[in-house]
Amino acid sequence: MTPAFSSDCLETLEEIAGECRDIFLEAGGEAFRFIPCLNDDKAHIDLLAALVADHTQGW
Repeated sequence: MTPAFSSDCLETLEEIAGECRDIFLEAGGEAFRFIPCLNDDKAHIDLLAALVADHTQGW
């Protein structure tokens, strides 16, 4: 899971889903599951819009 990223990018997919997977498995990890970013989910966009609206009132 990549909570610091609000959208997928090649760096995220290459480093997290690829390289980190290999490191995890080589270290004895048994089941690696990458949870994709929420960038194309309407609920995620709505949340971001609500956060912006809440924190920019009066600007």
